[in-house]
Amino acid sequence: MDPSQLTRITGGQPHPMGATSDGLGVNFAVFSANATRIELCLFDAKGRKELRRFDLPECTDEIWHGYLPDAQPGLVYGYRAHGPYDPQNGHRFNPHKLLLDPYARQLNGQVHWSNALFGYRMNHSRLDLSFDRRDSAPAMPKAIVADETPFNWGNSKPPATSWNDTTIYEVHVRGVSMQREDLRQPLRGTCAALADPRFIEHLQRLGVTAVELLPVYAFLQDHFLTERGLRNYWGYSTLSYFAPEPAYLMQHPNELRQAIRRLHAAGIEVILDVVYNHTCEGNEMGPTLSWRGLDNASYYRLIPGDERYYINDTGCGNTVNMSHPRVLQMVTDSLRYWAASYGVDGFRFDLGVTLGREGNGYDPGAGFFDVILQDPVLSRLKLISEPWDIGPDGYQLGNHPPGFSEWNDKFRDTTRRYWRGDEGMRGDMAARLCGSRDIFDRRHRRPWSSVNYVASHDGFTLADIVSYDGSHNEANGEGGNDGHSENYSHNWGEEGPTQDAQVLETRGRVQRALLASALLSDGTPMLLAGDEFGNSQDGNNNAYCQDNPLSWLDWTQAQSDQGRALSRYVGRLIALRRAHASVRSARYGDAGKELAPGIAAIAWFDAAGAHLDAPAWESAQERVMGLRRAAQRPDGEVDVTLLLMNPTHEPVAFDLPEPALSWSVELDSATLAPAAPLQEGPIEVAAHSLVLLARSEPTGDAP
Repeated sequence: MDPSQLTRITGGQPHPMGATSDGLGVNFAVFSANATRIELCLFDAKGRKELRRFDLPECTDEIWHGYLPDAQPGLVYGYRAHGPYDPQNGHRFNPHKLLLDPYARQLNGQVHWSNALFGYRMNHSRLDLSFDRRDSAPAMPKAIVADETPFNWGNSKPPATSWNDTTIYEVHVRGVSMQREDLRQPLRGTCAALADPRFIEHLQRLGVTAVELLPVYAFLQDHFLTERGLRNYWGYSTLSYFAPEPAYLMQHPNELRQAIRRLHAAGIEVILDVVYNHTCEGNEMGPTLSWRGLDNASYYRLIPGDERYYINDTGCGNTVNMSHPRVLQMVTDSLRYWAASYGVDGFRFDLGVTLGREGNGYDPGAGFFDVILQDPVLSRLKLISEPWDIGPDGYQLGNHPPGFSEWNDKFRDTTRRYWRGDEGMRGDMAARLCGSRDIFDRRHRRPWSSVNYVASHDGFTLADIVSYDGSHNEANGEGGNDGHSENYSHNWGEEGPTQDAQVLETRGRVQRALLASALLSDGTPMLLAGDEFGNSQDGNNNAYCQDNPLSWLDWTQAQSDQGRALSRYVGRLIALRRAHASVRSARYGDAGKELAPGIAAIAWFDAAGAHLDAPAWESAQERVMGLRRAAQRPDGEVDVTLLLMNPTHEPVAFDLPEPALSWSVELDSATLAPAAPLQEGPIEVAAHSLVLLARSEPTGDAP
C-alpha cells in the first residue's frame, strides 16, 4: 500500500517493541522516558522521500506506541523525538534528526556522512551545546517493517555439541569468501557464501564443531575511517542490534538463516560475536542516529554531576547503560531474537566486563548476568565473554559467573612466550595446559570455561606470530601507534617473508607447536580462520579497518603444498583431541587421584623421567617438560597420554616415566610422521617441537 494513503493511527499496544505486523496493520512501540512527543515518519520504498508523519498517540510505562491500520511489511519508517535539548543534564533531543528504531529488523540504505547527522552545529564555538536544525533524513538509513513469516528450518536441528567436545573456528563473514575464486562474484563476502558446500566441507575436514562469526548485525562506517579512505571491517560499531548488516546480504535476511540451516545440517554450531557494550554514536561529539536522540540519559552511562559527558569504559566514546531495565530488555530481546529467529547457538560478548558493570563497578552478580542465566532460552546457549574493558578494575579473567566461558588471553600470551623460548615460563605453561585451574577452578566451573587460543581476529595471525618481531600497521594511517604493543612474537631470523630454508623450517615447527598447545589442552580451543593454512596479514596486528586483501583470507595459500599440509595437521590435532579424553578433561577434580596403578590424573616430569619438584618449577632456565594425563572414558577404560615439550634450540632426549607402559607415538610436530608403536629407549623431541604419546594397551580399571 502507498504510505501516503495511510491516513489514521490508533493507540495500539506497548508490546512487543519495534514494528510488528499482524496482517491487518502494523503496531509501533518505542521506549523513551524523557521525550515529550515522538513522531512516526513514513517514507517511499527507496527511503528518499518522507510521505507522512503521525504522532504516536499513546505512552504506557514510558513506551510510546501506535497502530497503523492497513500498513504492511515492507513499509519504510523512522522516528523523530521531541524533548529538551539540554546536554549538560544529559538530554539531546532534536526532532530535526531522523532516528533509527532500536528494534529495526531490516534496514533500507546506509549512513551518508553529512554535518546534518549531528545534533549540534559543527564548528560552532559552543560545540555540542549548540543546536542544529538541518533535517538528517536524506543522510540516514531507514527501518523496514520486516516480514516475519516463519522460516522453514525443515528437519535441521542445532547440533547441541557439549562444551567438552567443542572446537571453535573464528571467522569473518566477508573476509572468508572475498578471495574465493571458485565462487560467483555476487556471492563473495555475503552470508550466502557461508552455506557453500565447499566451505562447509573444509570445516568438516578440519573437525571444528562451531563457527564464531564476527559481528553480523548492522554497523556504521565510521567517519574518521571514511575520511582516510578506509572502512570499518571488523564491525564493532553497532548501528542496529536486530538487523543483519546489509552489505552481507545479496537481497534478504533469510540468506543468513539459510547458511545457519546448512551449517547445522553439517553438525556445526553458529556463535555470534555481539557488541552490546557501546554503540556507533560515540561520545558527545558523535552523530545522532538512534539511541542518543530517543533518550540519551537512559540509554547511556553519563558522568554523574556533569551529564554532558559519557562514561567511556569501552574506549569507543560511550557505554551502554545496562543498569536501566528498558536498555537491559533491549539487549536480552536482541539475544532472544537471534536465538529464536535465526537459530544461533551462542554468543561471544565483546568487552563482557562492561556488561557486568553496575553503579559501583564490575559485579559478577550484575543484572545482565542474572537475566541471562535465569532465561530458559539464553541460559542453554553457549555464552562466551571477553573478560576485560578499559574501565576501573577492567581485567576480570576468571571472575565471570558459572555458565559463561571466557577468552583466556593468559593462555595466548603464555603459550607464545613459552614457544618463543622465554625464561621462567614452564610453571605458567603447565597451568595453561591443564585448563588454567588456577584461574577457573572455582564455583564448580569446568575446564571448558577457558577458551584457549593463540591467535584471534584482534592481533597477529599465527603465521605473523612467527614472522614478525613487531607490528606493521602503517596501512591503518595511525602512525603505527595502534594495536597491541607487545605481541610475544619472534621472526626467527628475518623480519617478514623470507626464502631462508632454516628460518622457514623453524617458523613451521613453532606454528605447529602453538597449534598443538591450543588443541591438546584442557579447555575450549579456538582457531582463527586461515591459521590452518598459514594466512598472513603482513604483520598488521590491528586490521580492523582493512577491508581488502590484507584481511581477506588468501585461499591460494590454502591450496599450496604447505597450506594443505598444515590443514591436514590441524585436522589430525582435532581428531586426536576427540579420540583422547585425557587431553580435554571434563572436570578439574583432584590432580593427584590415581586412575590406574601408579597413574595420577595429572603428573609432570623432567627429561630424565623424574617428577618435577618445587625447585625444578622455580628454575627460570629450565624449559622442557613432560605432562602425563589420565581420564576415564565412557567405556570404563582409562585413557593415558604423555605430552613431551621442547621449546629449546636443540633436540632433547626424554626418558619415559614410571610405571612403564606400552606407548604409541600419536603426534610428532617436527616430522608429522603417522602414528606408530614406540620402541624401547628414550624418545628424542626435536627443537621447537612436541610429541604426544598415548597408552596403546589397557591400564586396567581405576582403583
